[in-house]
Formats: sequence, structure tokens, C-alpha cells
Amino acid sequence: MAERGLEPSPAAVAALPAEVRAQLAELELELSEGDITQKGYEKKRSKLLSPYIPQIQGIDSTVQKEHKNQSTPSAAPTSTPSKYHRGRSGGARDERYRSDIHTEAVQAALAKHKEQKMALPMPTKRRSTFVQSPADACTPPDTSSASEDEGSLRRQAALSAALQQSLQNAESWINRSIQGSSTSSSASSTLSHGEVKGTTVSLADVFASTRIENFSAPPDVTTTTSSSSSSSSIRPANIDLPPSGIVKGMHKGSNRSSLMDTADGVPVNSRVSTKIQQLLNTLKRPKRPPLKEYFVDDSEEIVEVPQPDPNQPKPEGRQMTPVKGEPLGVICNWPPALESALQRWGTTQAKCPCLTALDVTGKPVYTLTYGKLWSRSLKLAYTLLNKLGTKNEPVLKPGDRVALVYPNNDPVMFMVAFYGCLLAEVIPVPIEVPLTRKDAGGQQIGFLLGSCGVTLALTSEVCLKGLPKTQNGEIVQFKGWPRLKWVVTDSKYLSKSPKDWQPHISPASIEPAYIEYKTSKEGSVMGVTVSRIAMLSHCQALSQACNYSEGETIVNVLDIKKDAGLWHGIFANVMNKMHTVSVPYSVMKTCPLSWVQRVHTHKAKVALVKCRDLHWAMMAHRDQRDVSLSSLRMLIVTDGANPWSVSSCDAFLSLFQSHGLKPEAICPCATSPEAMTVAIRRPGVPGAPLPGRAILSMNGLSYGVIRVNTEDKNSALTVQDVGHVMPGGMMCIVKPDGPPHLCKTDEIGEICVSSRTGGMMYFGLAGVTKNTFEVIPTNAAGSPIGEVPFVRSGLLGFVGPGSLVFVVGKMDGLQIVSGRRHNADDIVATGLAVESIKTVYRGRIAVFSVSVFYDERIVVVAEQRPDASEEDSFQWMSRVLQAIDSIHQVGVYCLALVPANTLPKTPLGGIHISQTKQHFLEGSLHPCNILMCPHTCVTNLPKPRQKQPVVGPASVMVGNLVAGKRIAQAAGRDLGQIEENDLVRKHQFLAEVLQWRAQATPDHILFLLLNAKGTTVCTASCLQLHKRAERIAGILYDKGHLNAGDNVVLLYPPGIELIAAFYGCLYAGCIPVTVRPPHAQNLTATLPTVRMIVDVSKAACILTTQTLMRLLKSREAAAAVDVKTWPTIIDTDDLPRKRLPQLYKPPTPEMLAYLDFSVSTTGMLTGVKMSHSAVNALCRAIKLQCELYSSRQIAICLDPYCGLGFALWCLCSVYSGHQSVLIPPMELENNLFLWLSTVNQYKIRDTFCSYSVMELCTKGLGNQVEVLKARGINLSCVRTCVVVAEERPRVTLQHSFSKLFKDIGLSPRAVSTTFGSRVNVAICLQGTSGPDPTTVYVDLKSLRHDRVRLVERGAPQSLLLSESGKILPGVKVVIVNPETKGPVGDSHLGEVWVNSPHTASGYYTIYDNETLQADHFNTRLSFGDAAQTLWARTGYLGFVRRTELTAATGERHDALYVVGALDETLELRGLRYHPTDIETSVSRTHRSIAECAVFTWTNLLVVVVELCGCEQEALDLVPLVTNVVLEEHYLIVGVVVVVDPGVIPINSRGEKQRMHLRDSFLADQLDPIYVAYNM
Repeated sequence: MAERGLEPSPAAVAALPAEVRAQLAELELELSEGDITQKGYEKKRSKLLSPYIPQIQGIDSTVQKEHKNQSTPSAAPTSTPSKYHRGRSGGARDERYRSDIHTEAVQAALAKHKEQKMALPMPTKRRSTFVQSPADACTPPDTSSASEDEGSLRRQAALSAALQQSLQNAESWINRSIQGSSTSSSASSTLSHGEVKGTTVSLADVFASTRIENFSAPPDVTTTTSSSSSSSSIRPANIDLPPSGIVKGMHKGSNRSSLMDTADGVPVNSRVSTKIQQLLNTLKRPKRPPLKEYFVDDSEEIVEVPQPDPNQPKPEGRQMTPVKGEPLGVICNWPPALESALQRWGTTQAKCPCLTALDVTGKPVYTLTYGKLWSRSLKLAYTLLNKLGTKNEPVLKPGDRVALVYPNNDPVMFMVAFYGCLLAEVIPVPIEVPLTRKDAGGQQIGFLLGSCGVTLALTSEVCLKGLPKTQNGEIVQFKGWPRLKWVVTDSKYLSKSPKDWQPHISPASIEPAYIEYKTSKEGSVMGVTVSRIAMLSHCQALSQACNYSEGETIVNVLDIKKDAGLWHGIFANVMNKMHTVSVPYSVMKTCPLSWVQRVHTHKAKVALVKCRDLHWAMMAHRDQRDVSLSSLRMLIVTDGANPWSVSSCDAFLSLFQSHGLKPEAICPCATSPEAMTVAIRRPGVPGAPLPGRAILSMNGLSYGVIRVNTEDKNSALTVQDVGHVMPGGMMCIVKPDGPPHLCKTDEIGEICVSSRTGGMMYFGLAGVTKNTFEVIPTNAAGSPIGEVPFVRSGLLGFVGPGSLVFVVGKMDGLQIVSGRRHNADDIVATGLAVESIKTVYRGRIAVFSVSVFYDERIVVVAEQRPDASEEDSFQWMSRVLQAIDSIHQVGVYCLALVPANTLPKTPLGGIHISQTKQHFLEGSLHPCNILMCPHTCVTNLPKPRQKQPVVGPASVMVGNLVAGKRIAQAAGRDLGQIEENDLVRKHQFLAEVLQWRAQATPDHILFLLLNAKGTTVCTASCLQLHKRAERIAGILYDKGHLNAGDNVVLLYPPGIELIAAFYGCLYAGCIPVTVRPPHAQNLTATLPTVRMIVDVSKAACILTTQTLMRLLKSREAAAAVDVKTWPTIIDTDDLPRKRLPQLYKPPTPEMLAYLDFSVSTTGMLTGVKMSHSAVNALCRAIKLQCELYSSRQIAICLDPYCGLGFALWCLCSVYSGHQSVLIPPMELENNLFLWLSTVNQYKIRDTFCSYSVMELCTKGLGNQVEVLKARGINLSCVRTCVVVAEERPRVTLQHSFSKLFKDIGLSPRAVSTTFGSRVNVAICLQGTSGPDPTTVYVDLKSLRHDRVRLVERGAPQSLLLSESGKILPGVKVVIVNPETKGPVGDSHLGEVWVNSPHTASGYYTIYDNETLQADHFNTRLSFGDAAQTLWARTGYLGFVRRTELTAATGERHDALYVVGALDETLELRGLRYHPTDIETSVSRTHRSIAECAVFTWTNLLVVVVELCGCEQEALDLVPLVTNVVLEEHYLIVGVVVVVDPGVIPINSRGEKQRMHLRDSFLADQLDPIYVAYNM
């Protein structure tokens, strides 16, 4: 940066203290990135160096000298102090507005940008998606819009500089990123710059290949540090992305038995992780406003409130005084009413032409004379008043409202209808012709008609034929419209008025004349009512301002139904006996030059156009060489107030000056429905100097202050004046929000107009009317400045020197982001300045703001051309973001491209903004490209929470006692106190119990197995089961040659075979391991898990069926695993009758009974060891809790392979002697009614199921309750329906289930849940006695801080939790801080620790890791009364609350609430999140989200959603997901992945396998429909 002449000598710099050097470096960076002006840079720099001045005196003086020379050239252009530059030569562009130079600059910058490869991660998209529909053939090249579109020229310089700058410092930026710095605020923060010049590697590659010893850990993107030093930030040593591309090897014994846990090491070369790394690199660049250290715990004030910028410009002028227009001249022959003028010309000048209509090709097709207009209007007036109803009951009375429905290309019929209504004294309400039943905004038009009490619609015969009809030929009922009677006004249907009938024409007064509709920012439609006197006065004012005279010809290209098209072409026309040639939109589309040809042919004096028409004429200019515009004295540009009108007018003038167009003929004007014409530039005198322009600073504008832009040519807005106030009018500027205080002279405000010529009210809306039409401006002291009411025009602007009016935007287009105002039109203009030719249609860009997380966020939507490539679109989007960021200093929240012709249109081809916004918010926009930048835009997130230092035991105890909090602990009934006269108690081993039952009750049926039809396929009595188990034990000895203590894998489908094999193993002294059999259709996914359990459990033998045995050895299996190394496989289908000489009896109850293997939700395979004593204790606890004994029957619809499901299926019946009806869950897929009909058939009182079963029934039988009733299914017998789970209870699913089946007798109290974990399979189980399960609402914000705050139902941010069933007898739980291992109070969330006789005795792993064993199974509290007890850690977070209910013991009942697995929680922004809460929010956002899962990767939140709709909807989900997570969880989503249904892996318990999903995503195996990387 030495070329700036600002570098002190290295020696002098080195002498400075380190922090000063760091601050200097940061200043340099800010200057290079454009965050600070040269002047500001010097000021700050000298302030920094002032204490050290003596040391570097010499240097400084030279700096100043050099700098003076440096800055003189750049100061030259801005040396004129006046605010507005005036005096410019005839038609040449003034020096200051060098748009040709601007264009070159931007071209150069963009060309340079093009050479660079993109460093932003491009979204990944599946090829098949989004086939673009070809654009409609009728669309002319690059047009099809009324959303006025030129003006790129003005913006191009701005862009060029921004891009130029970003390219220059790419090099330094990369180097800095690698050092891991985080410097504060940057200007173009949305895009990571291109890469080092002259190289061709993308940033991600730079990162992947640079080998740096202290590589910075991926930053926590979710926070922003503004560190004071730029390179001395401390770098953690861990490397998340190995620079050399090695995957972290799995460390032996690193975690429980983490064979499946690939979360640590992910191959770096995977495409996804490279993109994520790119994203991280992009996000390393800090956001603009650095966040302050701010975090208030537990406070409602979650939002970081942006503090006002101390350097923001403030208005300094005096208070403005209202500006008066010239007096309205009193002309003696002006008519007393507009109708009188028509009568006069119609009777005295009947042959004079009044209105010429064109056909589709642009040729004149019919000219209406004044005589015809008068006679036809008379006929219509007479018909309306006398011929529609009966004499006594006329349909219309004077003052009634009537809809006028005429297409724009039929001005003649419209004009006759309008004047006919005026003569009949009924009030016309002109509206657009409805094209379909549900037009964009049609419903709101219907609301307007309804509120105006319209029952009659006038239309032409042709138009009526074209309206959409029902089958029987009637006109359809349009959505939201009142019932209308349609009247055709063609002459042949009208009755001639009798000679003596005359219309009643009174002098104009304040009764309503007509209603003009207007659409507000939110999309509601209001009717601006105009009085007859206002209509007349406005005509007079226009006639005087435009100097209209009789017989002149006007060419009108505007909509004749409203605004300037109506005022000039229908009213002023008749007032002054002029001739209007109407050029409709449909003609312009086919022949863009038609209006210029009409001016030429008719020698027209005045033309009424919009910028769009200028632009189209320039594009079509080559077709017509010999047109002359020399007759024009006024070219009225009705949207001259738009930011891009300047360049359109300039370009048009430079092109058509050679065709005779006079520079002074261009007359911009400003209009609004409420204030009508606000100001218009009067036709100039030839040769007089043209009015000047204002070059305003965009930054100033965003604060509502007028500052002439001198420093930064890029972010300047050039505006032209719209002339002076209307004759007879008065204007003032008031504050746009709040009470109408007058603005200062250098302040932007809303323009208010006071005159007789504005609207009088919004029809039927008194409240809004008062605020708009009856405004009395007040001065600084708050006192009114006069009696006269003003009308708010909805335009923002100011009054400049010479009382010229300047408009800088519309209130409707205002986006207020972080307190700064941005104009939608300005943002559109910036977007257009980026070369968009190949990518989007120029006129089809919509900009609006949506409110997300307590601020407005800017959304840009554009229509993409069908031939644009992915790369082009993405590059265009990236540049637009950069441009808007540099020029407006505001981030774009979302930029979406939709296929051509899919945005909702207004009738004249513009974009219907409010409808587009509505589509965006409800997810029906269907973009084909989307880029979201929440990381850049959302700067009001609270500061991340810093963890408190660990507090010592004493203070915690004291804290608990002082605060009156109970230590959070709870216990089930004490086993010792329960009296049982049970014979089972004398048996220590389950095998003995079975033998005893086989003798005592040999024929008692223990098990019934059902098939899909509900028929019993197999039963087992005590004796049968015993006999079968003996044979299996025999075969184990004979064929397996096994010894006591060997592990045996049982591979069976759910059934009695599995139970027999289990007891066979116990009889033989072997250790059974139950494993779910592989799925024949999906061996590649399911067989490796089987293989892994076989290997990990070191099984000596596999017991299975013949079918499965063949499958294990099949060729398909060989493709998935090594089939040659299976241990001995024994099939138990045909057993020999041989028995064992004696059954094995374990020496002690502490011996191992079985191994329980299961894959946890985090994808870890863990086996736990269950001893005989634990099995006994477990069965006894369940027996007592559920009151099970031999005469009872229970139905089980669960998987029998692990956890409580296995215990209920295989163990409990043998212990308690009750009968179990077994329903394999997979049979439900063939017959959904199976479970419920079984419960009904056997009159079951207690049934157990899994969440998957409950969900199947809820989704599948939800609409079949009547069928269930018809089948006679009644569930009133059910006392408990228990869901077996190892997770937070799914309250909503349970509620839906209870509600659905309430109609067939299910008691709402019946449904409950259990809770178990790996260390203890059954901690809670609802059981038959004791209080009902309780529910609480907790505050989510507190929960993230590990604190429990109960709130009322319906409180914002509340979460409904349900108790996980009652704690089993003999079980104690305590809630513990997982870090300090100290007990916590009952207002805290902590880990659930359990102590019980049926806790497992440890993990079964390949490498016995003792420390892990001790930590999970035999651990002690760090302090407190219970510190001597040995506890097992469940790995689940929960809390205990004392309820008002009484437990069986007579004491108050303590409820245990489980919140979620500790392993699953996401630590983001220093807070603890539970994935299921985020997933619940996401699932609610769109009907097409079938399932959703979240996980984190390098501190980025990744959301995966399954799309069950059509693929067009995939991209709609991206903004919705981002919004909801931000709104409800204050988190920014890093990546949104849209996948097909069924991609998210779910285990047999119905739990999501998020880690598997994460690994598949990072290894690029998901085949996603779309992956969006949020910036």
C-alpha cells in the first residue's frame, strides 16, 4: 500500500507498540476494502500516531506533503461547492454524469472478474430438476414488463469500482485468512473475492493444499469476533480439515466401540466438504457491524439492538417552509364541470376528432368524434338510469358505484362508459379485466368492489365473450368478488333517450366523481375517491401547466383507466377539445416503435410515456429511419421520478435528437393516486439552459439526509427534477414515519400536497383516510403550520434550489433495514447494472423485504432466461450481491431466480410485488436458483454465551439451599418394602423359573404368535418351550462343540423360535446375543451390521433358520461381506430329540446372562452385559409396576432384539407367567389393522408398541376410523398402551394417536411411554397404578442454557414435554451436571444418572476400556449426600419436578422428564440445542417436508429435508427453513440439503440416525435434489 504515500519507514513502524501497529494494519485493511474514506483514514491514523509524533515527526510531514499532491487531482471534479450542478450544454451529457466512462469501467471490472474462478460454493443441483419452460412466444426481446427498467448506466461505475477493489485485495485477503485472522467490518462482505492473480486454483484448493503448522480451526461461523489485532489471534491446535488430506485414523479404544462412528474423519476430497470449506472461508470475512459483547441471560431482550452509527449524517438545514405553485389562472370560458365541456364540444364541434384507437398492428382503426362521444354517453346514461330495472325499482340510483371492465386496447368503449356514468351521476370504478378465476391480486380487487357495494359491471360485448365461463356458459364467480350483474354497453344494446330527457349537469362540487383503485405495499387494494371539483380543478391545473390548447394531438401510451393516462388522455383531452391517439400495451408489445410513428404521422404536440416506452423505442429504433419528433413540445415521462429515468431520458434524447427531438421537450412528472399530479416540468423555452441534477450520496439517502456525493462516485444516486409544484397547489415535506413534522431543508421526507386537485378519501376506510388525506403538518415545536389539510403522496423527496421538486423513491418501495432506508427501485437499478443480458430479463426483477428475526431482510427475485447456464446465473447472482453490498452497504438476504414467465404479473406486464412476496413466504415461488446470505445480513444475533467458570461444590450446595431449590432426584418404590408371596422369588435364575413352570403349569400357554391375517401361527406352553430349549441346548453341544460362557448369535425373525433359542442358550450355559436378521431385499445395507455384531461379540456360533442360513451364504451376501469366515452356523428347523444329560446352572447370579447389542442414534454400536441378577431384578420390577400374573394377557408389537423390547418379548412372560400375544411389527405393513384388532379381539388391557408402530397407525388409519368402527373394533378395554422408547416422549404423536382413536373407545389416559438407555434398559414405565403422566411447558430459551423454567401453555418459545412414565421399583435417579459431576437443583437441566439392581454390568467391547466402564457404569457424584452411591450415566439430559400428585407411597410424586440424548445435542453459539426441536420447527414450515434431520459440521448447522412434493418445490424450502430456524432458534443455517423421501436413515425404534446421515452427506452419497450453501 506504499503507493498511497502513507507508509512510515519500517523502522519507525517497528518502534510503535504492538497494539498500535495492529490498529494501523486494521485501518489499512478498512481503507483497502472501502470501509472508510481516505479522509476518515487520515483522521483516525493521525489520532493513533499523535502520542508518538516526536518519534516519527519526519515521516509524518512528508506524508502530508505527498498526500496533498496526491489528492489534488481527485478533488478537481468536486470543487464546485454548490449543491446542484447547473447549466449544461444543449443535449450533450454533462461532464459530471460520465455514463460512457462508467460503462467502460464496469465492463473492464466485469471482464476481469470473469477470468477469476468463483470462490463461492455453488449450490449442488440434481440434473433432472427444473426443466425450464420456454418463455411465451409473444414476449418481445428483453421486454415484457411494465416494471420500468432502464438505468443500468448510472450504476455501472459503482459496480466496476466495487469489483475492481475486491479483486485487488484478493491476494492479501487470502494470506490473511490463512493466518486465521478476524478483522473487523468489511464493505463487500457477501462474496469471497476471486483468487490470487495469475493462478488457477480456487480458494478451497488453496486451503486444502497449504500446509501450515498452526492451521486455524474452522471459525465458529455463527459468531463474529471483532478482535483488536489482526494477526495475533490465538489459534487452537486442532485441525478440522487435515491439510495434507489424511483422514484421522481411528484411535484404538477411542470411544465405546466406535466401529461405525466415522464422524471424526471424513475424506477431505469429498466434494461436499470442499464446498463447506469454501463456505467457511467465505464466512470468515466478518459481518459489517461488529457485534458488541452482549448477552443478557434469561432476558426477553434477545436481540442485539444496532446502536446508531456515531458518524451517520444528521440533517443540518433549517425547517422547510411550504412551497406554493403559481396561482391557477382564471380563464373565463372554463366550464363549471367536466361534463359541461363535453356537452359544449359535443353539440358545437361534433365533427372534431376526440379519440383514435389502433388495431393490433398499430394502424388507426376507429376515431371517436366529440359528437359521437356526447350522443353515445347520453344513450348510456339514459339506459343506466331508466332501462335496467322497473320504473318504481330502478337498479341504479345516482351515487351508486359501478365497475368498468374494459381492456386497454378498447379506449373508445371505455371513454363512452366513463362519461356515460358521469352524466348519469353514478360513480365509475375502473378495474382490470379478470383473465382467470384466481388472478394475481384479483381477490383484493374483489374486496374493493365488495366494500364499494358494486353490483353492476359495465363491459363490451367482445370483452364479455372473452371472460372465463363455467360449463353452462355463465361467467365464473371470481375469487373474492361480490355477485355482479354484467351489462354490455355496445351502442346496439342501448336505448335512445327521448327528446325531452336531459342529463342533470350541476356545477362541480365535492360529491364523488369516480374511484381509482390502488394496490398498497402489502397487496391490499384501496379505492381513492376523487370528487367532481377535484377532477375539474386537476384538469385546469394540468391544462395550465402543460399549456394545452384546442385541437392539439396527444399520443398516449399509458393505461387509460387510471393515473396520468386517465387525467391527460380522457379528462384534459375533453376539457381542451384535443385529440388523443391511444397506443395500448398490446400494440407496444408487437410494435415497440408504434408510439414514435404515431407522433410522426399525427404531428403530435404531446406524448405521454413511461421510461419503458423510451427503452423499447430505442431498441426498435433500427427498424425506422425516417421518423421525425420535431412536432413534440412535451414528452411527458410519467415515471420521471424513478431512479433510472435519468439515464433513459438521456439515452433517448441522444438517439432521437437527430430525429428532431428538442432537449427541452422532455418533461418528467411525479404522480400518485392520492395526490394525483404532484409536480411536472413545464415545457422549456428553446435554447434556455436545462435544469440541473442532484448527485446524492446513497449513504446519506439511507439515513434520510441529502448530501451531495463528492467522495465516492460509485455509491451516488443521480436524480432529475420533476419540475415545479402544480398551479394552485402547495407542497411540503414531512417525516415519513410518526407524526407529520416538517422536514429540514436537507432532509428526505414524504411529499405532501395541498390543493383542490387531490383525492378526497379511501372509499369506506375512514381511519386510513384521516392519516393520508387530512394531514396537518406541524413544526419542530409540534404546533400545526396552518388550517389547510395536506394529502400524503406516498412519494419520498425534497424541494431543491429554485423550488424544483426531486423525488428519490416511493414509500411503498421503502425497505428499512437496521434503521437505514433503502429504496427497492434503487436496488433494482443496481441489479440491472450488472450485465444481465445472458441471465435474467431486464424488466422482471422484484425487490421486497420480509421480516425475519426482528428486522427487515431484503429479497431480490428475478426471472431467469431459459438459455442461461447454471454458472452464468450463479456468477450473476454473486455479482449482484457484491454490487448491492458495495453501493448500498446493505446485504441481500435472499436472491432467487425463477423460470421465465412464472412471476405473478400486473395486468400491464409489470411484476405483482406483493403477490410475489406472498408466494415467497408460503413457499410457492418455485425458484430454479437461489442464494441466501443470512450469515452476512443477520447482524442482530445476541452475543454467543460464554460458559461460566466451574463453581466449586460448596457454592453449589449453598446456592441450592439459599435459593430454596431441591436437589433434583427421584426414586421408584422401595423393593424391600413390597410384600410378595411369590414362589418365583426363590429362583435366582430365569432358566430355573422356566423349568419350574414346565413342572407346575405345563399346559399354561405363555406365547401366541400372530401373522398378518391375525391368525395364531404358533403357540408355546411352559412345557413346549422348555422341551424346545432343551433340544437347542443339545444341538449346541453336539454340533457347536461349545463350552459354557461362549457367545452365540441368535438370528431369527420375531417369533417364538427366537425365545426358544434364547432359553436353549441359557440351558447350555452359553451367552445369547439377539441380532436383527438382514433384510433380503437390502443386504448391502443390513448385512454389514450383522457381520459387525458377530465380529464384535466374538460369537462362536450362529443359531438361525434354514432360510436365513442360505441367505448368509448366498452370492448376494458375498458381495456385501466376507461369507467364508462366518463362525459355525446351525439351523434349528429340524431338531434331534436328543437332550442334555443335565442343564447348566451358573455358579453366581452375577454371571453374564445375555449381551444386548444396539446401534445408538449417533451411529455407535454398543453391547452391554446383562447379568442373571439384573435380569431377575428387571423382570420383577416390570411385574410389580404392571401387576403381571398368570391370568393376565398383554399384546406386544415391538422389535425383540434389544432393550426393553427384548425383555418384554422374551423374558417377562416366563418370569411372571402372563400370556404374551406377539405381533411382529413388520406384519403391520401388510395389515395396518392387525395390532388394534388383536387388542380388541383378545380384550387386552395392557399393550406395548414402538413409535414406528404408533406412527404407522396414526398416518395409515387416520382417515379410516369409520372402517375400524364398522369392523367392530373397540379399544375401551385398554388400560395402558405403552410406547417403548429411549428418547424424549413424542408428545404430539401420542396426542394425535389418542385423539384419533378416542372415537373407538381409547381412553386419553391410556397412552404413556417408557424410558430406558444403554446402561439401564428400563428406568421408567407407566404401569397400572399411580398418577397419570404429567406434562409441562418449558421455556426453550432457558433450556438452551441448561435451565428449566416452566411457562404457561401458549407462551412464545415454549416446548411441551411429557413425563416418561413412572420410575420403576428399586430405581433411583439423580440429575447431574455432566461436566462437574455434581448434583443440580430441580430448576436445572442435567444428565440423568441411575442406580438400580437391574443396571447392566458394563460395556462389551473388543478392547476393554476400563476408564470408560468406570465412567459410565460405576461413577460417583463429586459431592453431596449421594456421593457414596454408585451410579450409571444414561447419557440423556433431563430434569425432575415435584408434582401436586400423590405417589403410591403417599408422598408427592416426583416426575422425570427426559429432554434428549447428550451425544445428540448441538453446541452452537455457546448454547445447547436438541436436534428434535429444530426439526419440529422445520417440519412445520411447508406441507412438502416429509421428514427432516439436523446435524453440525465444523460449526455449521446442516438441515436435511425430505421433499415429498414435486421437485420444483425443492428450492422453495431453502428460505423457509432458514427463516424458521432463525426466528425460533436464533441460529443461522449453514447448509440446506433437499433429498428424496426415505433418505434420512431411521432405526428400528423409529429414531433418526443423524450421524449416519452426516457421514453419507460428507461422503457425497445422498444424491440430493439440491444443496444450498447459505452465505
